[in-house]
Amino acid sequence: MKNIGIGERALITGLGFITPIGNEAATVETNLRRGQHGLSPIEIYGNPELPVKLAGQVSGFNVEGAFYRNWTWPEKYSIPRETLRGLAPHGVYAICALEQALADAMLTPESVANHDRTGLFCASAGSGLMIYENAVKMVAARGERGNPMGLVASVAGTLNFNLAAYFRITGAVCGFVSACASSSHALGYALDEIRLGRLDRVLIVGAEDVNAESLLPFAAMRALSAASDPIKACCPFDASRQGFVGAGGAAALILERASSALKRGARVYAELAGWGQAADGYSVASPHPEGLGLQTAMKRALADAGVHPSEVEYINAHATSTVIGDRAEALALQKVFAGHFPRVSSTKGLTGHTLSMAGALETGICALSIANGFIPGNAHLRVPDEACAGMNIPIETVCETPRTVLSNSSGFGGSNVCQVLRQFEA
Repeated sequence: MKNIGIGERALITGLGFITPIGNEAATVETNLRRGQHGLSPIEIYGNPELPVKLAGQVSGFNVEGAFYRNWTWPEKYSIPRETLRGLAPHGVYAICALEQALADAMLTPESVANHDRTGLFCASAGSGLMIYENAVKMVAARGERGNPMGLVASVAGTLNFNLAAYFRITGAVCGFVSACASSSHALGYALDEIRLGRLDRVLIVGAEDVNAESLLPFAAMRALSAASDPIKACCPFDASRQGFVGAGGAAALILERASSALKRGARVYAELAGWGQAADGYSVASPHPEGLGLQTAMKRALADAGVHPSEVEYINAHATSTVIGDRAEALALQKVFAGHFPRVSSTKGLTGHTLSMAGALETGICALSIANGFIPGNAHLRVPDEACAGMNIPIETVCETPRTVLSNSSGFGGSNVCQVLRQFEA
């Protein structure tokens, strides 16, 4: 089918990962292929009674607490003190992931600085840790003193504020806040900007803290698994699932206009061929029971890419390992792909749920799958939920190259966003 999107095609030419399963693409791919999870024990406030036993934590970094002078990160990255003053913990992850993605795309920070056709789209929930620490100090001073950088280090726009200034981005800067669909929204709108001819290149970054303030609110909602065994705690689509395991880190992608990327000889991971979004209009926190909004978003993404459902060979599901969410997505998939089921898996069984960065992380994983010829398995799946009847859910990695891939993301308020990727053919 012909791609009905207007304008030029958009290519993924660079990837950067700071994640629970690795801090570079090669390690991430190795752990995906092996089905090696990155979930580890976490103790919060020294209270072993809390119903949070595991998290997807990042190794090689120490960004605990709000005092940036105590933070450490791998030596190959250098972050000036002046920049650190305005960062949340996940801002450190984000700078490192974006530097990685630029290098992977054979670009330098200098080549994107002050370039009026390079944009930056970011997604994060902000930092509850920084909000709390700065508010406590302000209250203690009875409002007479406050951290002058406290606001830009705290709120949901912290990534776009800091990264735009650090990398001197002038083409366009925007932040996206739609919960767990945020960075997927960033990708979709980046694709539109390139198709419309407004930008030649967009840097997409999603990042999240992983600490008490980012995890415990979900425990209060009873959305987190209380299990201490990673195999049982995070098992998307499994009949025994009871909640997700929270995670943090950063993922960055470089999305480029095809003619520009090819002219400079960039390596191409995949084409971002289309996207779609739709809302449930149902609940502030729960998906529609039959995934109606997700059904529409998938159909719109496929239509935008000019792809028939029968052409899709792999679906990276949003499935977080919650009872309600996984079932709704399974029912939505049954409707859209009735009669033809591609392979389906949720890589959150390995990474945990990285919240607003999930769309960027999982689109990056799909790009790796297309470029390097593998389909991740559905780790920790033992007995599929009855709603998954008829679905093709491999447990182990499949060593085949998916030519066309769909990646799903869903967030609070019924936000559903889907991306279609495919092998690039010039």
